[in-house]
Amino acid sequence: MTDFFLALLDPNSGFLRLALAAGTLASFSFGIMGTYVVTRRIGYLAGAIAHCAFGGIGAALYLKNRWGVLWLDPMYGALASAVIAAIIIGLVSMKAGEREDSIIGALWAVGMAAGLIFIDLTPGYFELTSYLFGDILLIARQDIILVAVLDLVIITLAIVFHPTFQAICFDEEFATLRGINTSFFYILLLVMTAVTVVLLVRLVGVIMVIAMLTLPAAAASTLSRRLSTIMVLSIAFSLFFNWSGLALSYTLDLSAGPVIISVAGLVYLGLLMLRRWLPARQT
Repeated sequence: MTDFFLALLDPNSGFLRLALAAGTLASFSFGIMGTYVVTRRIGYLAGAIAHCAFGGIGAALYLKNRWGVLWLDPMYGALASAVIAAIIIGLVSMKAGEREDSIIGALWAVGMAAGLIFIDLTPGYFELTSYLFGDILLIARQDIILVAVLDLVIITLAIVFHPTFQAICFDEEFATLRGINTSFFYILLLVMTAVTVVLLVRLVGVIMVIAMLTLPAAAASTLSRRLSTIMVLSIAFSLFFNWSGLALSYTLDLSAGPVIISVAGLVYLGLLMLRRWLPARQT
């Protein structure tokens, strides 16, 4: 761990400071949206959105390298496809009824397949590991700006519409009776989830998105049942997972994304066991 802190002070380790800044900024969105996702129990929808985002990454690489659209960063493609997927999945989940799982599963698979086909059609070689499993150490300054802007959008919408989102998460039928346009706000919630997914793809990759979106909030929910408290604790857990995972990955010379997820999983399992052990001790 000492090597990690010394590296942060090294003028030649700017990439490490950028990675830490990105993880810190994104943790606020992870904590906020993860709380809504866990409470509303839509983790599988977030997974489908993430895999559709990979289709956008492939399309952006294809347009950039095949047709010379040089300004089109893969993350812009991921953002566009994730938002479109969120709207489609939201409409499907509200209208499809019993066929919802089949349709969302199809979108999940097609999103990944489309991304791989676009990459196959793109000239040159592309290392897919950073997109599938993330590589926070490849964060650039322009990525920090994108993370900060998306972070600000998520936080602003969460503050403005928090009472409405809370009502939808806990009792959608009651919210409808109160005159709330639950369909609109449900899709808005999914779009916000899509934005958060794009942030996660850059840090931990498509494959591990669901884990980082749900584990901090799940860990926080073992300590409290109040939504606002869970949200604050979830942000704190996200910060801890990102910082400690990054430090461990640097010290042990391992990939950052999987280490971050492993730390999150171990902490969550530890809290679950502790919660079961404490009542047993009290009895």
